[in-house]
Amino acid sequence: SGGSDLRDTLMGYALDMAESLEHRGPDARGIWEDQDSRVFLSHSRLSVVDLSVAGQQPMMSRDERWVISYNGEVYNCDELIKKLGKNSDTLRGHSDTEVLLESIALLGVEKTLTLVSGMFAFAVWDRKKKELWIARDRFGEKPLYYGKSGKSFAFASELKAFKTIPNFFSEIDRLSLNNYFLTSHIQAPKTIYSNIYKLEPGSFLKISNPEIIGKSKSYWSAIDAALETKPFYENQFSMHEFIELFDSVVSSRMVSDVPLGAFLSGGVDSSAVVASMQRVSTKPVKTFTIGFTEQAYDESAYASEVAKIFGTDHTDLILTPEETIEIIPSLVKIYDEPFADSSQIPTLLVSQLAKKDVTVALSGDGGDELFGGYDRYKMIARLASMQKVLPKKVLSLSGSLLQSLNVERLNKISSLLYKNSSDNNGGQRFGHRVHKAARSISASDFLEAYFQLITIASGRSKLVLGAAERQKYKAYKGGLFSSDQFKSIEALDAYEKAMLIDTVTYLPNDLLTKVDRASMSVSLEVRTPFLDASLYDFAWGVNKSSFLPKGINKWLLKESLNGLMPEKLIHRPKMGFGVPIGSWLKNQLKPWASDLLDPKAIRRYGYLDPDEVTKKWNLHLSGKEDFSEQIWSILMFQSWLEDGN
Repeated sequence: SGGSDLRDTLMGYALDMAESLEHRGPDARGIWEDQDSRVFLSHSRLSVVDLSVAGQQPMMSRDERWVISYNGEVYNCDELIKKLGKNSDTLRGHSDTEVLLESIALLGVEKTLTLVSGMFAFAVWDRKKKELWIARDRFGEKPLYYGKSGKSFAFASELKAFKTIPNFFSEIDRLSLNNYFLTSHIQAPKTIYSNIYKLEPGSFLKISNPEIIGKSKSYWSAIDAALETKPFYENQFSMHEFIELFDSVVSSRMVSDVPLGAFLSGGVDSSAVVASMQRVSTKPVKTFTIGFTEQAYDESAYASEVAKIFGTDHTDLILTPEETIEIIPSLVKIYDEPFADSSQIPTLLVSQLAKKDVTVALSGDGGDELFGGYDRYKMIARLASMQKVLPKKVLSLSGSLLQSLNVERLNKISSLLYKNSSDNNGGQRFGHRVHKAARSISASDFLEAYFQLITIASGRSKLVLGAAERQKYKAYKGGLFSSDQFKSIEALDAYEKAMLIDTVTYLPNDLLTKVDRASMSVSLEVRTPFLDASLYDFAWGVNKSSFLPKGINKWLLKESLNGLMPEKLIHRPKMGFGVPIGSWLKNQLKPWASDLLDPKAIRRYGYLDPDEVTKKWNLHLSGKEDFSEQIWSILMFQSWLEDGN
C-alpha cells in the first residue's frame, strides 16, 4: 500500500544503493521492480564476461519467472549448459549470469547451488511464489549483507549501501565490537550493527515475508567436505594428478573478456598460481608486486626472480613509508565497518597498481588454509602434545613465566639471532608470538588454546564499556568456536582442526574480506584458484603422512614447484604480507594516532574506556609492550567513528 509516492521512494532507495556501490560496478547500472510486491532489485555492473547488453542486470529468465541481481563469476558454465539441455539453445548471450539464472529456472535455487563452481553472491526473486532467495559462495569470496528495519528488508554487497536508506541503521552491537578487538574483524553472521547481518559462506536464505526473517541454511560445509573426502586417497596420490587438476582450476579462473593478470609476492602460493597460469597461457602473464623500502617487509626481489623464471610481464612498485601511509585515511570508507588487519594497506596498494593494466587478477589466497601454511598449526600441534604429557600445574606455571617476559626484549634477542640468517623477517614480533603461546599453553581444552593463539588480546579485555567481560567472552567463544559446529572434528589431530577452524572463520571474515574490499574499491575483480571445491577435496583426501612429511608446511604445493624454481625460493621462510605498523605508530603516524587516542576523543563517543586506551598507548610508545595490533584496531574504530558512522 502507499501508492505512487511510496513506489517512487522505494525505487529511489534502490537506485541510491546501486549508486553507492558504483566502485564495484562502474560499467552499467540497472533496476527492476515487481509492482505487485514492492520488490526492487538494482545492480551496478563490472563487465568481465559478455560485455554486451545481453549480460546486463537485473536479468529476467527466459520463462519470466525469475529475476536476478548477481555479483561474481561462475567457472563451470560449460557443465551447467549441458544440464540445461535444449534450453541452452535459447541463451541470449554468453554471460555466466544468464547460465546461472536459467539453471535456477530449470533446476531450482538449491539444486543449482550444489552444482555451481564459482565465487558469487546473488539475490533472485521468484515472481510466481513471491519469494526472495539470497545466496553466497562456498568459501565466502563475495560478500552479502542483509537486514530489516520495520517492514523493510534490504540486502547489498557492502554496508555503505544501507546508509542510503534513512533510519535503517540501529545501534552499534557492543558484543560485535568486543569481538572485533579480539580478532581485528567481525565474525559472520554478525556485523557492527545489531540489525544487519552477513550471510555466511555456503549458505542461502529464503524470504517470503520481509517482517519475518528465518535462519539461513547451508548447502555446503567446509568441515563436512573435509571429513567426507579425507580418507579418499589414503596413502596414494599422484603429483601429476594434482598438477593437472590445479592447472584446470587455474585455467577456469582465466576466462575473461577483459585484461587479466595476477598478484605475485614471490611466496609459494602466488608463485604456484603464476606458474600454472603461464603453463596454460600462450602469452606472458601480467604480474604485479608492491615492495617497501623497509627490507624486513619487502618481498619484491623474490617476486622479480619468480617473474623472470616464468617469463611474466612483470610490474613492481617500491614505496616509502610516507607514500604508503597516504592511503590510510581512505581505509574506513573502503571497509565500512571496523576492520584492522594491517595487511589491508599493501593489499589496497597492489590492487591500485594492477588496476592500471587489468580488470581481473588471480591471487594465492587460501593456500595456507588448504595446504597447512601457517606456523601456528605446528605450534598448536606441539601444545596439544605437551598437554597430553605434562601436568596442568606445570603448564600453568610455564605460561605465567613466559608472559612475564618483556615483549620488546624478546624481539631484540630474536632479531640478533636472525641477524645473519636468510630469514630477514625472523625477528619480527617474536615476543608477541611467545606471549600468545604462553596464554595457550595452560588452556583447558583445544578450542580455548587455539582461541588464545589466534586472537590479538587475551579475550578478557575491559576496553569496551558496557560489555560484561566474562559473559561476552563466553559468548564470543561460543560464537566462533561453537561446540556443536566443531564437535565433528574432535577425532582429528590439532593441526587439522586448526586448518578447518581457519577455513570457516579467519579465511572468509579476514582474508577474503580484506581482498574483496581493497580490490573492488578500484573496480578490480580478484579470483582465488585455491578456493575450488574439487581442489579442496583433493587436498583433504591426501593422507597427512604425504601431505605434511617431516613438518614441512605446504609440502604438497612446494613439491609441485620442484624443478621449476630454485630450492631457495621454494623453501624460504614465510614473510607474510605486512607493514611495520608498530614502528610507524611510534614515528610517522604518532601525531595522527595521538589525536585519535586522546582521552577527550575516546570519551566523545562513549564506547571505549579512555584509561585502558591510554594505558596501552603509553606502554607501546615506551617499548615495554608491543601493542601494535591492539592500537591499530582502536585507531581503525576511532577513524570509523570520526568518519560519521
